[in-house]
Amino acid sequence: MDHFIEDFINYLGVERGLADNTLLAYRRDLQEYIAYLKKQGLEDCLQATRDHISNFMFHRKQKGLSANSISRELAAIKMFHRFLVRERLSKEDPTHLVDTPKLWKRVPDVMSSNEMEAMIDASKGKTAQSIRDNAVLELLYATGMRVSELVNLKVENVNLEVGYVRCIGKGKKERIVPMGKSAKEAVEKYCNGIRKKQVKGQFIPFLFLSRLGKKISRQSIWKIVKAYAKKAKVKKTIKPHTLRHTFATHLLEHGADLRSVQEMLGHSDISTTQIYTHVDKERLKTIHHQFHPRG
Repeated sequence: MDHFIEDFINYLGVERGLADNTLLAYRRDLQEYIAYLKKQGLEDCLQATRDHISNFMFHRKQKGLSANSISRELAAIKMFHRFLVRERLSKEDPTHLVDTPKLWKRVPDVMSSNEMEAMIDASKGKTAQSIRDNAVLELLYATGMRVSELVNLKVENVNLEVGYVRCIGKGKKERIVPMGKSAKEAVEKYCNGIRKKQVKGQFIPFLFLSRLGKKISRQSIWKIVKAYAKKAKVKKTIKPHTLRHTFATHLLEHGADLRSVQEMLGHSDISTTQIYTHVDKERLKTIHHQFHPRG
């Protein structure tokens, strides 16, 4: 059964171009599934039935897995069996009638415009670190980039003259995102000053560098975000991804259409973007109070 998993992972990596972390997650989920089938006495995953898969999901629930985790594992199993049918290794797809667990879509935490401005203001300064950190925060908020996209962003993918960045997202998909005036000025200041001194004529492709002149790490971005959120006295729990949520929410609140936001975020499915269409509760109350006859 293990060789089927290897064939499937190779297919996802070569033909679908999925990222290494995604491939590791698929491998891990399928190994759990295969291990369960073996415990049930199956010698081949081609013998799996709908009942086996339903029982596996129930087994995982008993183990304490969340609905989200079970849903993710089931998605991997469904793709795996569809692959086996496509390759004519199996005649039937036992997952065809297996329902995905119903999930609540959790509204992401976001910052208000004032909180975001306070955080960016807190990063302003004349030191090398503050100039770099200000550029990092401005760019994260201006583009909604993922942290992985930011740390791997190369100088050649930033067009300061026109004002856009070319992001390489999940599955190596490329997208163009405008960066706006404030982010453009912050990045320009960082590039022409601090970064130029750091590279000293060397060729270092990555835009954001550590104090040692190496590519900045994900952990460093996390620390930057946490530090300036604390300095700005933002009481919410702020993570780098919160800036991505905030970017999308603020765009939609100010009238951007959902398709444009989807494209800028790099979502393949618009339903993923729709989670950002939530409305601030206090704003909703204000509108109700202002316009309802008995408000």
